[in-house]
Amino acid sequence: MSFKIFDVAGSGMNAQLLRLNLTASNLANVDSVSSSIEQTYKSRQPVFAAQLQNALDTGAVEVRVLGVVESPAPLQMEYAPHHPMANPDGYIFKPNVNPVEELANMIAASRAYQNNVEVLNTAKELMLQTLRMGE
Repeated sequence: MSFKIFDVAGSGMNAQLLRLNLTASNLANVDSVSSSIEQTYKSRQPVFAAQLQNALDTGAVEVRVLGVVESPAPLQMEYAPHHPMANPDGYIFKPNVNPVEELANMIAASRAYQNNVEVLNTAKELMLQTLRMGE
């Protein structure tokens, strides 16, 4: 009996958990302010890949996390000379986080995570029913 389905669903759950954590971090920093481009928070996104190792033998493809990348989108520069974080030229810098995109990303990641949970539950139930056939 192959339990590869648990590995596949588990890797998908791990990937979506990372995605949810990064989305939460992005949303938590949406209103942060800095006095320089270098210190300003930049939106972060996960990079995933299908792990095709042994896919021909097992028919299962797991999700692998390649890393986390910062968004290349431009930061927001705002003229606010009286802000305590303003640079000598009177500008503050805000993150390149789009809250609407992040909320949509959070919903998608949450649904994908739940789908993987359903796969695990279904596989478990089918295995239990198979074991009961021998009774």
